[in-house]
Amino acid sequence: MTTRDRSLAALGLNDVPAKQPLTYPGRPAPGPALLTGEELLELDVRPLRLGEWYVEEQQAQQRLDEALSGLGQEVTGRRHPVIAVGSNASPGQVAHKLSRLGIPATVPMVPITVTGIGVGCSGHISPAGYVATTPYVAPGVSTTLVVTWLDPAQLKAVDDTEFPDYRRAILPGDAFPMSMPSGERLGGAYIYFSAHGVLADPATGRPRPGGGDQSALLAALLDASGRLRDLLGPDPESWVRNAGADQGLREKGTRIFGEEGWVLPQTEFLPYVDDGDDPGALRLYDDLPPVGGSLPPASR
Repeated sequence: MTTRDRSLAALGLNDVPAKQPLTYPGRPAPGPALLTGEELLELDVRPLRLGEWYVEEQQAQQRLDEALSGLGQEVTGRRHPVIAVGSNASPGQVAHKLSRLGIPATVPMVPITVTGIGVGCSGHISPAGYVATTPYVAPGVSTTLVVTWLDPAQLKAVDDTEFPDYRRAILPGDAFPMSMPSGERLGGAYIYFSAHGVLADPATGRPRPGGGDQSALLAALLDASGRLRDLLGPDPESWVRNAGADQGLREKGTRIFGEEGWVLPQTEFLPYVDDGDDPGALRLYDDLPPVGGSLPPASR
C-alpha cells in the first residue's frame, strides 16, 4: 500500500492564525478526520455513531474508538462535541492551542451541516489583532461547520482561549438541526458566541459575513472609519501588527466599532448558555442521543 503523507504541512493545513493573524480563520478540516498532533488522518464514514467510523491507517483500518484508546485518549462518547465557527475548525490552530500547553492534540474533526446558524464577525478585536468570527441565529440558513470532539482537558484549554470575549452555549439538536455525514442528527453540541455582539454591514444592517479573507475585512473596516485608520491604519498589515502588540489599542478599536454604530447585540443564544466551570455538568456525546432515531438502535 502506498504511504500517503498526512502531515498538516503536506496537506496545506499548518497555518496558525494566532501567529499569522492575516491567515485567520485558517483552512478548516476538509473532511471527517482525526487530528493527531501534526497529522490529520481520514475517517471512513459509516452509518453509525462516530466511534464506529474507521480511521484510514497507512497499512490497515481501525475503529475510531479503538484508535483513541490505543493512543491512551478518551473515546468519542466521553468527549464534548463543539461546533467551530472560526479558527477552532483549523487543524493547525487546534494543534497549536493544545500542544503549547502540553495537552495531546488528538481530536476528531467532522464537517457537518447546521441549520439556523450564520457566521458573522465579532464586535471586538482579538488578542492576536484580527477580527474573529462569531455565530448568530439565522433561521432557515444551512451552514457547513466543523465539529470538534474535545476531551475535558482540551475543552478547558479552549475555554481559556475564548473567555471572556466569548460565551459557551449548548444548542439543542431539535431547534438547530445538525446533520452528520453518517445520517445522524446530533442531539446537541456546544458553540462559542461573542460577548461583544456581531458587526453589522452598514449597507444592510444585517450581520457582516465572517470567515472570509481577513485582509479584505480589515481593509473594508479601515475604509469605512477614519478613526480606525488613525488608530490602526493605514492597511491590514499595520492593523494586526499594532493591535496584536497593544491591548489598549485593541480596546480603543473595539469601542470605535460600537461608536460607529456597527455592533448588533446577541441575545438569541442566551437561553442556551452553559459556560459554568463545573466539569460534571458538561454534556458528553454519550449524553446526547441522535435526534429522531436518525441512526439504527444497534449503533447507539
